[in-house]
Amino acid sequence: MDRRLALGLLLGFVAVVMFGATLPLTRFALHDFSPWFISFGRAALAGFAALGLVLVMRRPWPFGQRAVLWRLAVSSGCLIFVFPLAIGVATQTVPAAHGGIVLGLLPLCTAIAAMLLAGERPGLGLFAASAVGAGLVVAFALRNGAGGALGMGDSLLFLGVIACAIGYAVSGGLARTMSGWEVIAFMLILCLPVTLPLALLTFPWGGAGTVAGASWAALLYLGLFSQLIGFFFWNAGLAMGGIARVGQMQLLQTFVTVGLAWPINGEVPDAETVAFAAGVALVVAVAQRTRSRPH
Repeated sequence: MDRRLALGLLLGFVAVVMFGATLPLTRFALHDFSPWFISFGRAALAGFAALGLVLVMRRPWPFGQRAVLWRLAVSSGCLIFVFPLAIGVATQTVPAAHGGIVLGLLPLCTAIAAMLLAGERPGLGLFAASAVGAGLVVAFALRNGAGGALGMGDSLLFLGVIACAIGYAVSGGLARTMSGWEVIAFMLILCLPVTLPLALLTFPWGGAGTVAGASWAALLYLGLFSQLIGFFFWNAGLAMGGIARVGQMQLLQTFVTVGLAWPINGEVPDAETVAFAAGVALVVAVAQRTRSRPH
């Protein structure tokens, strides 16, 4: 494995660890906030942080380039609006561990999106590994709190998967020509005129004084790490290692999520977690040994 790919995978893994806390902390923050404020509030918070960073770094604004602006708009719609709202509303009715369904399907959907939208040509071996990994993770999720009849929460989670895969493919393609941190920063800045008013509109003005400090801390994490800093690592990893290949690291995100859902949400994982995690880790290792077909 060459050094560039290895570094891309490492950056992707760091991002996966950061993203793994998103579902548990979203469910925790729902104790005091609506899913609408969580989604818009975290985006507005991240937008202000991104604006400050861009101004300090004196980076040129890319909005005058029509092709870049279009891709920023598409990826923003998927990753800043649709995905956070989908999981925020879904986790009102399903456990955080249930989000393993989303996480289990993301790598396969990301590989497909990379092929359709980013010009990548993943080999059949990578698709096969993605399918096997998705099957393992979905089976794990169904055995650990995701059982029962499928409902609206599942539909929203699936919508989130599709949106997230598209957003990853489009933003990962942009990261080939821009720094990974710039991609997410300008996405957030582009959305700030929308997210800030919506955050103020959905802010719990009447009960702000009774909101627990832990809920504010959860929102702070969702804004700074889930919505901003995690993407510094993720976009850079996608650009260096390939969207489809680095996307396989998302298979491990389910186990980060389930592991964190225990202390954060009190959702004790099944004893089979270690065995499933070992199986998924093996699938990820096999996926990294497969070859992608040339463009």
